Amino acid sequence: MFSRLKLLIVFPLWIITTAVGDDDFIINDALINDVRRHYGKAASERMIRWQGLLRGSLHLTDRQKLTVVNDFFNEQRFINDSDHWGKDDFWATPVEFLGSGGGDCEDFSIAKYYTLRQLGIPDKKLRVTYVMALEYQQAHMVLSYYPEPDTEPLILDNLNKRILPASERRDLKPVYNFNGDGLWYARQQGNSGKRIGKSSRVGRWTKLRNRFQQSIANSQEE
Repeated sequence: MFSRLKLLIVFPLWIITTAVGDDDFIINDALINDVRRHYGKAASERMIRWQGLLRGSLHLTDRQKLTVVNDFFNEQRFINDSDHWGKDDFWATPVEFLGSGGGDCEDFSIAKYYTLRQLGIPDKKLRVTYVMALEYQQAHMVLSYYPEPDTEPLILDNLNKRILPASERRDLKPVYNFNGDGLWYARQQGNSGKRIGKSSRVGRWTKLRNRFQQSIANSQEE
């Protein structure tokens, strides 16, 4: 989580950045060895578990996939960006998140998004969602899953680790959300929101996606 003030400052400052490529990725021995070199043995073991989850969950229903992915990443440690990366607001790739052994709410949500996409859940069903966590009066990030267009989403969260319909998360007030394609205002619980453009307007999201693809490509070349 990060401060409400930061949320209000960052939102108007989005800028258009370069287009991103495909979000597909492969966890192979080259990537695992790269993680071991950079982060150590425990990190490579987390990567192997992630690899096993991806390989072993393709046959599951969407709801089962949500559960195994939510449970897996919620085992990781919550660490503030300033303590973890020495930066006020750093969006980690899933490899950086698992490699370093923790992250903040953005990192949990983004890792779940990427993993569910890799397990075959369509982008249109997933949105990374900024909310206000009312109990803490802080901005927060969760992942929303829409079973069908304009239906009430299920919420995947690292604070409340149960997957619940948005209507049962009265402690969260949605602000906006995005996925690989679109960007929406989402001011009401359970409402899909009003589309306001492409997700490329979210500069940190676009930079993260580009950085993740580059890191994957680099590991395959080594």
